Amino acid sequence: MKKVAMAVAAHPDDIEFLMAGTLVLLKNAGYEIHYMNLSTGNCGSTVHDSERTTRIRLKEAQNASEVLGATFHPPITNDFEIMYDVELLRKLAAVIRKVKPSILLTHSPSDYMEDHMNTSRLATTAAFVRGVPNFATGEPATSNYNCAIYHAVPHGLMDPLRQKVYPEMFVDTASVQPIKRKALEAHQSQQEWLQDSQKMNSYIQAMEDFSLEIGNMSDAFEHAEGWRRHAHYGFSEAGFDPLQTLGRLVLRNEAYAKTA
Repeated sequence: MKKVAMAVAAHPDDIEFLMAGTLVLLKNAGYEIHYMNLSTGNCGSTVHDSERTTRIRLKEAQNASEVLGATFHPPITNDFEIMYDVELLRKLAAVIRKVKPSILLTHSPSDYMEDHMNTSRLATTAAFVRGVPNFATGEPATSNYNCAIYHAVPHGLMDPLRQKVYPEMFVDTASVQPIKRKALEAHQSQQEWLQDSQKMNSYIQAMEDFSLEIGNMSDAFEHAEGWRRHAHYGFSEAGFDPLQTLGRLVLRNEAYAKTA
């Protein structure tokens, strides 16, 4: 079975903020990589209407995916409409069954906004039902091959109640930081929006600062992304942890067990 990694995020630019470095490193390690935002990003503008914003952000996401060297999958809903419901689950599960990722990167189960958390739940369940033939998606069920789910750290490294969230493992992304930055720069429409909506003066610098903060937490890397591995039940053998194939680029957080 070929090696496939897939990132499933909520909005255009979430992958670039949280997951793109790891995704590119997996590509460099021989994985076929896939890119999917569940939402069109239609609400991400104070200048354009929803339809125009959707068109702009679709093109930006396609450009970013091309920068990363990933196969692009189109969105299936709109901003603030990412609900944990059966309609979206069937659509996403059909994509998962086609792609057959052995590594699935997605949001933290606990984050500052519902779109992120619901995306995490949908991605997890979609992977769980990949081999359940009686769950209809329009795409036949696969075998229950090994699939590992890794959750990114939340924005701000805290849950919605401001409690600190610690990575289980750090991935050294310094070598691919220029690609990650270039992919985020493809989302040109977001500079003004993030200034208005989230007081983020520079979305590029915000990404850089966040990866530097995670790198500093590792006490080993300059830039890093942080991950927590989902429980294996229903997904894989107990010891299946394919992110470790990145070798020296992955560092376990020895303090994680004490904080989890």
